[in-house]
Amino acid sequence: MNIRLVLGILGKLLSAYSFAMFIPLMIALILNESSLMAFIISILITGLTGVFLVYRCKLSNLKFGAREGFAIVAATWILTSLFGALPYWFSHAAPTYIDAVFETVSGLTTTGASVINDVEALPQSLLFWRSLTHWIGGMGIIVFFITLLPRTGVGAVTLFNAEVPGPTNERIQPRIRDTATALWKIYTVFTAILTFLLWGAGMTFFDAINHAFATMATGGFSTKNTSVMYYDSLSIELILTFFMILAGGNFGIYLMAWRKKNFKPFRNNEFSIYLLIILGATLLIAGSLWYSGGKPIDYALRHALFQVASIITTTGFASDDFDRWTAITKLILFLLMFIGGSSGSTSGGIKVSRIILLTKSTWAELKRAIHPRAVLSIKLDGKAIEPNTIVMVSIFFFLYIVTFAAASMIITGTGLEPFDAMSAVAATLGNVGPGFGVVGPTKTFANVSLLGKSVLTFCMLLGRLEFFTLLILLRPEFWRTKKNW
Repeated sequence: MNIRLVLGILGKLLSAYSFAMFIPLMIALILNESSLMAFIISILITGLTGVFLVYRCKLSNLKFGAREGFAIVAATWILTSLFGALPYWFSHAAPTYIDAVFETVSGLTTTGASVINDVEALPQSLLFWRSLTHWIGGMGIIVFFITLLPRTGVGAVTLFNAEVPGPTNERIQPRIRDTATALWKIYTVFTAILTFLLWGAGMTFFDAINHAFATMATGGFSTKNTSVMYYDSLSIELILTFFMILAGGNFGIYLMAWRKKNFKPFRNNEFSIYLLIILGATLLIAGSLWYSGGKPIDYALRHALFQVASIITTTGFASDDFDRWTAITKLILFLLMFIGGSSGSTSGGIKVSRIILLTKSTWAELKRAIHPRAVLSIKLDGKAIEPNTIVMVSIFFFLYIVTFAAASMIITGTGLEPFDAMSAVAATLGNVGPGFGVVGPTKTFANVSLLGKSVLTFCMLLGRLEFFTLLILLRPEFWRTKKNW
């Protein structure tokens, strides 16, 4: 592996990352906040580290192979998490460095789980930094970095695929760099539109831009302790619901629709089933809240739709304390944590496309048991899916369930009740945010032990990078010198 090239690129990225901290620094300076020095020190440490790596590992060219690509993606998320935690730590917003890392990883992976009990007491600069980490991590740190780099050969494809979630990603443009740029443009436009809509609906401009960052990234960090419950506004909830559903869809569809100037790209199996799941879950939950919970029908439909959209897109906002809802509604929301949004979206979870492929694969195997000589092909949107893709989807599902089970046992061992522990793992592994019980929508992860927080932090990274990018580093041959990488 070309370690020098990897370190050189990481140096460039850390340098750029330090510049992102200048925005909250300016807010702290203008408002004369106590976090000013924390950001100055953090920028110096991050920036100087980046400059040192760039100086020591000067790059003659940026073309690299798959091994370097995997190493860069994994190291980028780890380093940005470690350096991004510095403002929380130096400003004493987080009691320990592990808590600060948890908060940063939760931001970058767009999980939205917090260890800070009173976010309204935080300086506005730190609140903005929390939301900015959401927005940067939503579309992808590396995907953004690709837009700034010249040609990088096969490595750019590796970097792109490692950050754009889902098993069936397709390039919208002939070049990866053009695709990355196009994705960031539409992401930025949606964010700007949402900001002004929320501002017009009654939020302050500061709250509006923070919630817009969190919504389009499907993150869930709010500037209020009670999340969206604070506003108790139907108009705000409807706006957020629409954009959460939008962010949970495949951004490739939106780009193709824009380029073709028609709505044909929306005739997509995954997108249709994604909307059907939202509709079905909303009706089931609303019916339960009305029939068993004794809630008015308008209340039931309003909050059921919002929470279904929030959970399946893994945003994690709360318009009501759903931990107090009926048992069946909590079970439905729990299952939605696993499903997640569409491939190519900013959401987490298993993804609807994988659920479709697993279902079709299972049905095909049942048919093959009856007709052993039948030649069957699994299709998605009329296109045959390669057997290797089905294998990768099955492996991903296996890793997801095994990780969920193992992490749930560990978290239960730290003192949480079994269902609370399972919801905490499901919420972090799926990048959802709030769970149930002690980590419910009106509570935080502050009372989870440091061991528990460390495990859940790792779950967030595994879920965001979809296992393979991190786990491939555990293979000994990855680090050996080999050709054809």
